[in-house]
Amino acid sequence: MIPLNDAATQALLLALVVLPLLGSAAVLLPRAPAWLGTAVTGAVLAAALLLAAAFDHDRPGEIQAETDVSWIPALGVRLHLGVDGISLPLIVLTALLTFLCALHVRARPPAGPRPDAFVSLLLLLQAGTLATFAALDLLLFFLAFETVLVPMYFLIARWGGQGRERAAWRFVLYTMLGSVVMLLGLLLLGVQGGTFDMVELARAHGDGIGHGTQVLAVLAIGIGLAVKTPMWPLHSWLPDAHTAAPTTGSVLLAGVLLKMGTYGLVRIAVPMAPDGMETLAPYLGAFAVTGIVYGSLVCLALARAGAGGDLKRLIAYSSVGHMGFVLLGIATLTRTGVNGALFANIAHGLITGLLFFLVGALKERTGSTDLDALAGTGGAALYGRAPRFGGLLAFAAVASLGLPGLAGFWGELLAMLGAFHPADGLSRPAFLTYLAVAAFGTLLTAAYLLIVVRRVCMGDRPGAGALPDLRRVEYAAFAPLAALTVLAGLWPAVLLDLTEPAVRALLPGAVR
Repeated sequence: MIPLNDAATQALLLALVVLPLLGSAAVLLPRAPAWLGTAVTGAVLAAALLLAAAFDHDRPGEIQAETDVSWIPALGVRLHLGVDGISLPLIVLTALLTFLCALHVRARPPAGPRPDAFVSLLLLLQAGTLATFAALDLLLFFLAFETVLVPMYFLIARWGGQGRERAAWRFVLYTMLGSVVMLLGLLLLGVQGGTFDMVELARAHGDGIGHGTQVLAVLAIGIGLAVKTPMWPLHSWLPDAHTAAPTTGSVLLAGVLLKMGTYGLVRIAVPMAPDGMETLAPYLGAFAVTGIVYGSLVCLALARAGAGGDLKRLIAYSSVGHMGFVLLGIATLTRTGVNGALFANIAHGLITGLLFFLVGALKERTGSTDLDALAGTGGAALYGRAPRFGGLLAFAAVASLGLPGLAGFWGELLAMLGAFHPADGLSRPAFLTYLAVAAFGTLLTAAYLLIVVRRVCMGDRPGAGALPDLRRVEYAAFAPLAALTVLAGLWPAVLLDLTEPAVRALLPGAVR
């Protein structure tokens, strides 16, 4: 730990939110250097790493680097920011992925108008996401949550591929409709709880809020957050958005934006309305495992020969399944399950971010992400045509299927262990059924990802020449994600030691 006083850590957290906002405006100035956006994201990453180094790991369950000042007195809204063991990993992940995306854009500018506007939107997206994870006021959380809609819409609509306008509109409409419902739930919690301060509401654990009110609040908040997660059956905007989005848009959408939904469930719904969560948890678990199996079956259909499956679309549907494990862990209302959900959040961000980077690079090399066009009748043979590239793609695929020793394994395992012994008051037979369905989903996941590896990395395409292997900028963008995937897989305590005390504070009655 680097010893810094409270004022220094507060300044670091404020800088994390303010720097991207200033950078977003600065890159649009006349004669702004082309490297400015990358430099700003690099500075934000440095600040996030310094904040992590200064974080007191002896008390990760407490709010640190806290700023709390009045902002809109008439509404009781405060500019309340802070981090704990739950939000810190997500802040660092956001800073890292945005920096890697900026490196990618610097080396491979997106096709379309005004690269400076593209970078400006990336920075605005980063500011909104970081503010969401740092916010400790319900209305501030909502405003930050909504901020990301505008930049992501334009990233898809202006720089996306085929069908980008329709995909962008679906993304905005689904998310906005969900957000309207979520706002009603947040207002209900704040008014009934007597404050919009998330720390105070979490400490109260629903005291003073009736059971029926808690159920309504969790239902409203859950619908809004489930759209962003995305939870089956509110997921249908996601495949189109991923397929149409530029590479960096897909990376940030999967690696960061989806995490905002599950983070909100853990930060808001679980501690502030525990009775409502207990009532609705069995239904959340049922939707979660349905999403696991549904996403895997769709991916199997897309992966088979002759289906005309698109790799980006397949990875998008795989996210529905992977985020199902996150939702299942939350639904157990146990420390084991919720810690598994938080671990799976980070693992999914690392692995799926890497997969979308690789699929984008594959499209640059071959001009297509259509599996049938890539594989032909005998396989695309990436191992022979670009061995390091093919090897890294296979690594990301086996990490995504949950191979032990890599990051994808621990979150899914802990979520299922939580389902084996759900919280008191929940139906154990129901959750044992969910466990069995989720375990079956892991087999389906392995099946479609191994089919993808066989069709894309193996085989022999007569007449197909060599492809460019990994370039230096790709090493710079891909290597940190691969290294962290291995690190988190071999040393899961690096994350669990952060989240466990914070989860214990959110679930004081949980014994497992």
